[in-house]
Amino acid sequence: MDNDLRTRTLSAGVALALFLPLLWFGGVPFQLLIGLLAMFATHELLSMRGLETFSIEGVLAMLASLVYTLPLETYLPFLPVDGNVIAYGLLVLLLLGTTVFVPNYSFEDAVYPIATSFYVGLGFNSLIDARIAGFDKVLLALFVVWASDSGAYLVGRKFGKKKLAPLVSPNKTVEGALGGIVSAVVVSFVFALLDSSVIRPYNLLALLLFSVFFSIAGQFGDLVESAMKRHFGVKDSGKFIPGHGGVLDRFDSLLFVFPLMHFLGFF
Repeated sequence: MDNDLRTRTLSAGVALALFLPLLWFGGVPFQLLIGLLAMFATHELLSMRGLETFSIEGVLAMLASLVYTLPLETYLPFLPVDGNVIAYGLLVLLLLGTTVFVPNYSFEDAVYPIATSFYVGLGFNSLIDARIAGFDKVLLALFVVWASDSGAYLVGRKFGKKKLAPLVSPNKTVEGALGGIVSAVVVSFVFALLDSSVIRPYNLLALLLFSVFFSIAGQFGDLVESAMKRHFGVKDSGKFIPGHGGVLDRFDSLLFVFPLMHFLGFF
């Protein structure tokens, strides 16, 4: 085993050993972990554009992603049901306010940290909502994304010919994407056989159909991050997990899948 593979294996094992127990127990510790991951992801996106994390817009963007991610009304009962959304909106207004108080800081400058906090906050907030609904809801999304990624890689490597998005990710193929979709559907079918409650409020056929959409969403999320990295000329979003890149490199697909699952009423 070469050093690079050894590093990847070891860091993946440590990451899973920390993440999975907190995912299993859920509650405040898990939510705080996800909040920290959201802030790390925001930091990575700011760094891609050369923005300082500890600047005014950097701090506000990280706080915005944090409050959007966490169910603040759970911790602060005096807040309305959508307390996190209101708190996020207020921080967005403060970000816009920096155009008044910071010299040579324009509306266009403020849009990037706002979009960054929204992209990260929405996805991680949906992950927390999924865990509140049930451990199996999160596992379903994880297995669908892992199956989709593995299927796309294996099928694309063996049969891939037609490029899927050559300007963004030259190695991805249409055949690979279809292989990822089929893999996601198969894994969803097996998952539903082992845990029928995950289907609620739908039936098995609906889950299999939605799994197609989940796979497409996950692959699209991966392409979106690839487009951002290519635009800013970076290989990885960060170095959070040695050998695996940054937080966004590990969660880019899930940030698209969890909101879609939420929208479709799985939690």
